[in-house]
Amino acid sequence: MIAHTPRLGKVVAAGLGGLLLVLVLGLPWAAARVSASPSSPQESPPPLPPHQLPINAKSAVLMDAHTGQVLVAYRETLRLPPASFAKLLTLYLVFDTLRHGKLRLDDEIYVSKKAWRTGGSRMFIEVGSKVPLRELIKGIAVVSGNDACVAVAEHLYGSTELFAQAMNTLAASIGMRHSHFTNPHGLPDENQYTTALDMALLARSYLANFPEALQFHSMQEYTYAGIRQHNRNGLLRKDPSVDGLKTGYIAEAGYHLLATAKRDGWRLIAVVMGAESPSIRETEALKLLNYGYRHFVRLMPLRAGEPLATLPVWKGKRGQVQVVAGHDAPVVVPREDSPQVRKILVLPTEVTAPLRQGQPLGHAEIRLGTALLHTVPLQAAEVVPRAGLPTVLAHHLYLLGRDHTTLLLLLSGSMLPLVALFALLSMRGRRRRRSTRFTL
Repeated sequence: MIAHTPRLGKVVAAGLGGLLLVLVLGLPWAAARVSASPSSPQESPPPLPPHQLPINAKSAVLMDAHTGQVLVAYRETLRLPPASFAKLLTLYLVFDTLRHGKLRLDDEIYVSKKAWRTGGSRMFIEVGSKVPLRELIKGIAVVSGNDACVAVAEHLYGSTELFAQAMNTLAASIGMRHSHFTNPHGLPDENQYTTALDMALLARSYLANFPEALQFHSMQEYTYAGIRQHNRNGLLRKDPSVDGLKTGYIAEAGYHLLATAKRDGWRLIAVVMGAESPSIRETEALKLLNYGYRHFVRLMPLRAGEPLATLPVWKGKRGQVQVVAGHDAPVVVPREDSPQVRKILVLPTEVTAPLRQGQPLGHAEIRLGTALLHTVPLQAAEVVPRAGLPTVLAHHLYLLGRDHTTLLLLLSGSMLPLVALFALLSMRGRRRRRSTRFTL
């Protein structure tokens, strides 16, 4: 037996070393239990349904400009000719080209015979002349000049047909699923149509990307070549909070108005299509805006960087990490329901280092009853480096011991090979002793 002791010692040492290695490194499933990621957001119930109002027009929408939430809807997907609403898409392409540095406001645009001959509302540019782009933008935004639209379309894409293709590509990227455009000004064409909802989506994207455009849309009048014309958006003169956006008229559909207002930092977008007169479209648009500001409220349950919770951290140089909101979470709800808005934090019970600043840790749900209004990512506010080996080992052993079942399974699974080897070596030792006594 004594002769076999060194070999047995090596086996035992190897077995214990293996067990220690398992304890230090940890089983993959055990480590995953400690650092499990939080559950992902589940499918949410539909958002709050829009309010229904009697509207004296063919179609209408009221939308929150920041969130895109539809507050009021009336036949919002009814297809109607856009009339001069098409010019908003034309201006979108102009400002987008300016932003990419391919165009400047002082660039002079050549006026072709086709542009000069274009009928309907005009800014009265002369054929063969060169007009600064800045003036053409005013002519489109303020006096709805069809001639100016053709001039910029030809300058940017060579022809109004190619420009219309770009309009449709842009409309599709915005999500205008029920719209099609064939020209830059909106003059009648049986293949040209849009909806109140699509126009609200366009206005929202336009204002978010090019807020500087409002300096043109808010002008109450414009004079070019000695001809003074008023902005056809009469709400600019009736309500100081209104600063845009576009009117339109076509005999087939009636009078359109896309109005936007900003009160106490909160912007709404109202679209009225197919009214019977200019005064009715203004009355209905202002009714929508007043209804929105009176019956809804804008809340900010969470703000970017706002501390929300503290989580324990294992195996880190710090024992906890602060959880913050990843971005602002504005929501718009009916005013009477605002006390019922609540936020729910979905987080793990603990996390494992290392953690980087901004690392996703979970999410927050902003709810009104069962309706999910907004989901906000939650993240680590600071870096938490991994601790040294002694701390990591101590934390790991503690976490394993915290769950007795896990520890017993781990120990039994690790010790079985060692016990089997010990039994096998013991049996071999007995056989050799018996053989020795027989020989003597």
